[in-house]
Amino acid sequence: MKTILLFKEIYSEAFKSIQNYIVKHYFKAFTIFTMVMFVIVLYAFLYRLSTGFVFSNI
Repeated sequence: MKTILLFKEIYSEAFKSIQNYIVKHYFKAFTIFTMVMFVIVLYAFLYRLSTGFVFSNI
């Protein structure tokens, strides 16, 4: 939990110094998009792991 709070603090401090409205919201949208894509990949990996998918034929 401490790591999440630290990440939140770093994230909020980084965007305080950005003054341009468009750039600020672009980076926030990109961050959200990246997190959503990561969650989808993590879900797919855990789903394959839980269903017994064979990752290699060796």
